[in-house]
Amino acid sequence: MKDYNQAASKNQEAKKERGTMTRTCAVTVDTRADLLALSIKAGLQVVAAQLQEDVRLICGGRHERHLDRQALRWGQCAGEIVLGGKKIGIERPRARGWDGREFRLPSYRHYQDEKTLTARVLEQILVGVSQRNYGRALAAEDAAHPGQGISRSAVSRRFAMRAGRLLEAWLTRSLKELQPLVIFIDGIEFAGYTVVAALGVDLQGEKHPLGIWDGSSENAEVCKNMLDNLFARGLSVDASILFVIDGSKALHKALVDRFGPEAVIQRCQYHKRQNVRAQVPKRLQRDMDRTLRQAYQSETGDQARRIIRSLIGRLEVLAPGAAASLREGLDETLTVIDLGLPKLLRKSFSTTNAIESAFSGVRGVTRHVKRWRNGRMVVRWMAVGFLEAAKHFHKVSGYDKMPALAEALAKRKKVVDNDQVA
Repeated sequence: MKDYNQAASKNQEAKKERGTMTRTCAVTVDTRADLLALSIKAGLQVVAAQLQEDVRLICGGRHERHLDRQALRWGQCAGEIVLGGKKIGIERPRARGWDGREFRLPSYRHYQDEKTLTARVLEQILVGVSQRNYGRALAAEDAAHPGQGISRSAVSRRFAMRAGRLLEAWLTRSLKELQPLVIFIDGIEFAGYTVVAALGVDLQGEKHPLGIWDGSSENAEVCKNMLDNLFARGLSVDASILFVIDGSKALHKALVDRFGPEAVIQRCQYHKRQNVRAQVPKRLQRDMDRTLRQAYQSETGDQARRIIRSLIGRLEVLAPGAAASLREGLDETLTVIDLGLPKLLRKSFSTTNAIESAFSGVRGVTRHVKRWRNGRMVVRWMAVGFLEAAKHFHKVSGYDKMPALAEALAKRKKVVDNDQVA
C-alpha cells in the first residue's frame, strides 16, 4: 500500500510538471509573438517621430513664428515604408513648398528605400525559404501590422531584379588584378539548359568564381565566348594557365583553338574512370578501376602510361569501347603528373571536384524551384547559387605548394616557346 501511494504521488507530480511545461511553452510562444508585434510597433513610433521632426525643421513648430520655414504643413495621407522585411502602411505628414509642390521629407524617402527589402528577399531565399512562403517566414500574418509587397509574384520580381544585377556585376568585374594559375571549367544542366562555369585559383590557393555562360549545350562556341569574355575583362595570359576540364571535347577544342600548343589541359581523372567503367562488363569493373587508380597515383608520367597501355591491351578484345575511351586524351589525364607537382596539388587539380562542389551549392539554393521558365531564369539562379557557394570556399589542398606549380608552368612555357622558334 505504501509503494502504491508513493507511485501515485509521483504520477501527480509528473502531471503537474507537464502542465507547468505546457503553460511555459504557451507563454513563450505568446511572448515571442508579442515581442514581434512590439518591435514593429516601436519601429513605427520611431519612424513617426522622425517624420514629425522633419516637418518641424522644415515648417517650424505649430503656432510658432518661423521666418526660415521652407514649407507649410499640408495635413496627412496614406503611405508605406519598408520595415521588418516587408512594406507597412502608415499615415504620413505632408509639407507643401512655396511653389505649391509637395516637399519630400528626408526620413520618409529613407524608409521608402526598397534596397533593404530586396536584400532581405534574396537572403531568405538563399537560406531555403521558398518565394511562396516568404511572407509566412516574416510572420506576416500579424493582423496588427499586415505586410505589403510580400506576395509570391512580388517576391519573385524582387529576386529576379537583385539576381540580375548580381549577374551583370559579376560578368563585368575586372580581372586585371587576378592572375590565376589554374582555371576549372565545367558545365551543369538545368531543365535542358547547359550553363558553363569557370573557377580560378591564384598563387595563394584562393578560389575565385570567374563567371557563367549559358547555351543549349556545352558546345565549342559557348566555350569560346566564355574565354573571350575573360580576356576582355583583363585576364592575364602572359603566363601559362592550367585548365582543368571534364571530358568535354567542346571545351578541349575551344582551349586548343585559343591557345594552340601552349594550352595546358588536365582532363578530370574521375570523369575518365567513370566513362571507362560504363563501357566495361560488370565483372571487370573493379579490376579496371583499381588499375586506373594505380596508374593515376604513379610517381612519373611514363610509369602511368605503361600501366594504362597494358590495361588498354587487355581491354581491346573484352571491351573495345573502353579501350578507345582510355586511349583518347590519355596524355591530358596525366598532365599534373608530367608537371611533377607535389601529391596534394596533384590531388587538387587532377579532377573537377573544386567546381563540382560549387555546383552542389547551386543545387541546394535551387531545390525549391519547380518550374524553369527560360534560360535567363536559369542563369540568374545559377549566378546566385554560385556566388553563395563562393562564400564558403576554402583554399585548395596543398596551397602552400602553389609556387611549385607556377615554376612547372613557366618551364613548360619556355620549352614550348623554344620549339616554336626552332
